[in-house]
Amino acid sequence: MVQAAIADRPEADDRPLVIMAADEGRFGRLGQVMRAWRGPGVRPAGGQQLVREYLYGFVAVAPALGMMTALVLPFSKTEMMNLFLNQVAQEFADYFVVMQVDGAAYHTGQDVVVPENIRLIVQPPRSPELNAVEHVWEELREKHFYNRVFDSLDAVSDTLCKGLKELMDLPNKIRSMTNFPHMRVTF
Repeated sequence: MVQAAIADRPEADDRPLVIMAADEGRFGRLGQVMRAWRGPGVRPAGGQQLVREYLYGFVAVAPALGMMTALVLPFSKTEMMNLFLNQVAQEFADYFVVMQVDGAAYHTGQDVVVPENIRLIVQPPRSPELNAVEHVWEELREKHFYNRVFDSLDAVSDTLCKGLKELMDLPNKIRSMTNFPHMRVTF
């Protein structure tokens, strides 16, 4: 699939190839209670609320480089995907990017504007386990969101940005979480 994706790459383009995975995750004020460890005789306390306000984290990881880029956006639709692809294209301007995405319409639709240094590969349907970014979502939810109640969507955004920034500063952790065998393609 990578070979087919780079078939139209200009011959003069000698930038190194980097394989990435991208996805978006929904985060909001709808609390989720999870098990929590406490010492003997202490009952764990956790909050839950039913406020349906959300925002979306768009993340792309480059496991081979131990790098990650992210945007926190208000919606998950084509316009937001275009903003995100432009962000990735700018941050990885020194690379030719082949990016794995799921088959969502706003990832692959005719209105998606793919920058010149990015090619998209669509993963098979109903296979989120193939997308390395799913591990980023698990990490963020476990460390920053479970058993929490947020007073506002701004607090959700601040927490999400803090968690993403922490991960971005840990390239070895990004590698260990996302370096799936199918992401280790070399040319």
